[in-house]
Amino acid sequence: MHPKIYYAIFLLCSLVMLADCGPRFTPARDPGLAAPQLNEASFISFDGTELPLRTWLPPGGMDTVRFILIAVHGFNDYSNFIKKSALYFANHNIVIYAYDQRGFGNAPVRGRWSSTRTMTMDLETLIRLMAQKHPGLPVYLLGHSMGGAVIIQALASRENSDVSGSILVAPAVWSRATMPFYQTWALWLVAHTIPWYTVTGETLGRKACSDAEALKELDLDPLVIKETRFDTIYGLQNLMDAAFANADRFDHKTLVLYGHHDEIIPREPVLEVFKRFPARAENQKQLILYENGYHMLLRDLHAEDVMKDIVAWINNNALSSERRNK
Repeated sequence: MHPKIYYAIFLLCSLVMLADCGPRFTPARDPGLAAPQLNEASFISFDGTELPLRTWLPPGGMDTVRFILIAVHGFNDYSNFIKKSALYFANHNIVIYAYDQRGFGNAPVRGRWSSTRTMTMDLETLIRLMAQKHPGLPVYLLGHSMGGAVIIQALASRENSDVSGSILVAPAVWSRATMPFYQTWALWLVAHTIPWYTVTGETLGRKACSDAEALKELDLDPLVIKETRFDTIYGLQNLMDAAFANADRFDHKTLVLYGHHDEIIPREPVLEVFKRFPARAENQKQLILYENGYHMLLRDLHAEDVMKDIVAWINNNALSSERRNK
């Protein structure tokens, strides 16, 4: 082995030992603290943690509801991400529930990562609560970016009759397996030496949305995280790895939406994951690519086109289910 390689390994190990630290994630609480339950503006998860929950009802109230939609936000975002779309969906007899995941929005331990398992168990808990609250109504999941990865991981390898279908909007499946080695090494190094150090999205210089007003609103929103710890990014990478690895076990009705101008999640891993999703029937999975779309498809200038496609897919899926049951 070349002496320079030995020197690099020695330097790396020295930095880790000197720092004597690694990613600092927040553990789940004692599961026996409280039973899961739905409240008016929150829900109690599997370990007693209370997570904020927002609801958008159709104009005609619950009597007009045909579908339940659980919305799962992306990285550094929170339940407000679905606000614009929720008003549109509600007018099509869909009730929307969106929650703040741990470490985001108004949820506990803001800015800190919990774990892939904890986040998926939160979603699994909410699915069960919604199925109990609305028996007989189809439950759909919508996840943007990180939220899409949480959905994949929560449902992979699991029979979940409470879920009728999933909508994955620019799912965060950019795994280490699809990254340059130096990028993954660099993330490991900073997460294990200076996990507390924060960076901003501005350093990336990437455009997430085509609507300037939407971007301005995000910048002014105090609940949108602007500075991110290295160990939180490391936790997100672990989640993306898990979602990518379990794609071939995600045996559910699925709609994947992706924009040609997405500068946050590369196209290749998204297409690879979609290809690996099982398809027992012709309508098991569908992919829609938007020529003018960016990462935040539900906030883009052409967001209404995306909303229309989502509503059409849900209605078509329900119609197919009705025909099979006759």
